[in-house]
Amino acid sequence: MSHDADRIRILCVDDHPVVRQGIAGLIALQPDMILVGEAADGRQAIQHFRTDRPDVTLMDLQMPEMNGVDAIMAIRGEEADARIIVLTTYSSDVQALRALKAGARAYLLKNSLHKELIDAIRAVHMGRKTISPDVSVAIAEHATDDALTAAEVTVLRLIAHGNANKEIARALSLSEETVKGRVRNILSKLDAKDRTHAAMIGFKRGIIEF
Repeated sequence: MSHDADRIRILCVDDHPVVRQGIAGLIALQPDMILVGEAADGRQAIQHFRTDRPDVTLMDLQMPEMNGVDAIMAIRGEEADARIIVLTTYSSDVQALRALKAGARAYLLKNSLHKELIDAIRAVHMGRKTISPDVSVAIAEHATDDALTAAEVTVLRLIAHGNANKEIARALSLSEETVKGRVRNILSKLDAKDRTHAAMIGFKRGIIEF
């Protein structure tokens, strides 16, 4: 058994206790790793990162108080070399790219943790990056797509909430013609059949959230 000082120090951040328990069980079986802290949301993650000084942080994305991406940016703002692995149920390309741009070193899906987590922790600790195969496929699939502009994302979010063009125009202080133009762009860029289909694609790819 390694001395604690020689082990990879791990912080686990997830708002579901059962997930944290499962990860703790996996880590406990590894002679070169030790779980030094747990947090249930992004704000707690920042505090634990400061006090527990982990080598690797495991970070969920969807959490109360502060989400994972915001927590990653805050932690990396304090410690530029922080090594963070995202653990999530979301295989969407947009969510993954958002997390990686924020500074995550790895992006793993929770349904494959038993296969990938331990190797990913060791890889990230050594300075390498890793992405779940399903996520890599999603990123590659949309790599050449035209991204929605911020204004188009706002319109898509309002579409998803059931707003008609006239209501969107009123909410955004735009002309109805401008809104119609943005809707056309959204349908074209997402290769969507109609507004409902566009909203479904937006949710699936992580462009907008529930």
